[in-house]
Amino acid sequence: MQLTTVDEHAAIREAVRELCARFPDDYWKGLEPNSYPEDFVTALTQHGWLSVLVPTQYGGAGLSLDAACAVLQEINHSGGNAAACHAQMYTMAAILRNGSDEQKQRYLPAIAAGDLRLQAFGITEPTVGSDTTRIQTTAVRTNTGFVVRGQKVFTSRALFSDLMLLLARTSPVGDSGKPGDGLSLFIVDMRAAGEALTIRPLETMMNHATTEVFFDGMELPADALIGVEGRGFKYVLETMNAERILIAAECIGDGRWFTERASRYASDRAVFGRPIGVNQGVQFPIARAYAAVEAAELMRRFAAGLFDAGSPCGAQANMAKLLASEASWQAANACLDTHGGWGFTRDFHIERKFRETRLYSVAPISNNLVLAFLGHHVLGMPRSY
Repeated sequence: MQLTTVDEHAAIREAVRELCARFPDDYWKGLEPNSYPEDFVTALTQHGWLSVLVPTQYGGAGLSLDAACAVLQEINHSGGNAAACHAQMYTMAAILRNGSDEQKQRYLPAIAAGDLRLQAFGITEPTVGSDTTRIQTTAVRTNTGFVVRGQKVFTSRALFSDLMLLLARTSPVGDSGKPGDGLSLFIVDMRAAGEALTIRPLETMMNHATTEVFFDGMELPADALIGVEGRGFKYVLETMNAERILIAAECIGDGRWFTERASRYASDRAVFGRPIGVNQGVQFPIARAYAAVEAAELMRRFAAGLFDAGSPCGAQANMAKLLASEASWQAANACLDTHGGWGFTRDFHIERKFRETRLYSVAPISNNLVLAFLGHHVLGMPRSY
């Protein structure tokens, strides 16, 4: 594949930017600490931006992951927070690549129309953290399907979603000794779960609508299983590649927001009779952050191109997330330093974006684990975890 200098998604970016203009900085400030941006998500849905990955035969736009990246990137570039709705994009990989025709027909048209939301992804558990293969939530087979027991944590948007992708253990680790064996992936209609499903909000330093979820004998029909029983971890890895690429796009959007705000303020703010931007101590950190953000965007585009081509992209997806999250954090610090004390005030909106972009150094995967993955699986060094 080759990267082109032409922005193939300029029209998408412009349209998303126009929509985001209806939801300015004060809209997002007014939602804190823990209100869900319902109006914003509804507007995105009505304009079709949350169904760009849904194939046209199911009512979606049938666009590429790269196009989906343009949508989320522009939301964050405009000062918003795409985390309110990004799961509906990265969960598509599991359904489109491994779901049955019946599952696609049942759920995708309703998702595209906005009648159903798929915003919850139940993977992480409090006792295992990033060691996904050691999860303890079980789905035991019955005559009619499965019964689920266990707990998930950091399951964001569960209170505002109709459906959830859920990873659970359906059998012990097999004779191969691979921890990923025996994990299965399900699509859960949370509306039908009743009292067997409990959702508790978790307060965090950013408005992320995250929760912990408890399953107490939740019954699932047999056709809730996605793909082949016991192969769910493989399906999740494909979904995680899409997730990392999309998160990288959001970080790049943040990074551009920070560098633009910092550049503008440094040009306008005068101290000692001249703009502070003439000082290299102010100007150079912003310029260096800009370079890092744009370099990360190249890796993000490369990873998305591989994903869309159906080629292996695990290393590239992880590197895109690593580089983009570090670049956005670098830009955030440069922006906050440029604004000085004013950057800590809510009126300048920087402290909100500062908190939001900090998350991506540790989620959806810690950057240290990305480095461990690259060291072992790409560079061939001994396994460190």
